[in-house]
Amino acid sequence: MGFHRRLAPSGFDRGASTALCVLSAAAAALGAVPAIAAPAAPHDDTRAEVDRLFQQAEQATQAFDRADERAGRLRRQVGAARDRIAREQQRVNSLRETLGSLAGAQYRAGGIDPSIQLLFSDDPADYLEKASTLDRITAQQAGELKALQEAVRELAQERTEAAGHLDELERSRKAVASHKRTVERKLAKARQLLNALPAAERASYDHASRSARVDVPDLGTGVPSSGRAAAALAAARAALGRPYVWGANGPGGFDCSGLMQWSYAHAGVQLPRTSQEQRHAGRHIPLSQARPGDLVVYRSDASHVAMYVGNGRVIHAPYPGAPVRYDPVGMMPVSSVTRV
Repeated sequence: MGFHRRLAPSGFDRGASTALCVLSAAAAALGAVPAIAAPAAPHDDTRAEVDRLFQQAEQATQAFDRADERAGRLRRQVGAARDRIAREQQRVNSLRETLGSLAGAQYRAGGIDPSIQLLFSDDPADYLEKASTLDRITAQQAGELKALQEAVRELAQERTEAAGHLDELERSRKAVASHKRTVERKLAKARQLLNALPAAERASYDHASRSARVDVPDLGTGVPSSGRAAAALAAARAALGRPYVWGANGPGGFDCSGLMQWSYAHAGVQLPRTSQEQRHAGRHIPLSQARPGDLVVYRSDASHVAMYVGNGRVIHAPYPGAPVRYDPVGMMPVSSVTRV
């Protein structure tokens, strides 16, 4: 997602940096401001606060993606549990019908066996325990009753598990809603601060955030490490210029991890949904050995991810207002590089 931008040593030619790379927030983050430093420009604090809010919104977006993915998984589990319950219920009904037929046959033959009478009690499991002591129960009836007891037990277990999945799903839905509110609140506050800037300052920030690096830079002669990396890179480049949309994984818009997941899906690889999980989706390599198609993960909390394209550049979905574009690999601190 990449809301906060500052250059960090990377060993690559970074090229021209964007205006965001020189915000005063970078010096504050490093924790060392020289005593002779000039006073901050009048609106630097506001711009630094906007970057901080964008970064917090990015973290909340990754949490939203994670919760939303979990909710989807739970919905599938609940659906499967309901299917199993329906099948078990059908089996129980079928067994009851079979035993009911036996009762009818015995009645027509001169009376209902006491064991069959017990069949229609409210507790079939208790029935089997009692029925096993009766002299007149037949082997066929005993087998049918045992099958019914097992079916009823399995049905009860399925219902218990389904109830647990439903409880988890409800908690997950609440988490999704909470993260969504956090993202929207952070983005709304950032936009409010930007709107309060003088027109020239606001235009300068918007120009920096929308700097159109959608043209193809010199990517050097590096080649992808595999066919799937090449296919993923081709997909990511096809997404150049598409908008950043938080919580989205294409094709019309993307957040940072959504773009990586969508791109690798075109290579037949199913990446996890979040940047934190994508960090572990392959083998870690040094940044100096990065090749096109490798995933570059940023910040110590792994809250942003991009794809290396060669010659010290990455392609990524930066943040709201900025389209999918190329940027220097050192646009912010790199925490790891993953070869899928």
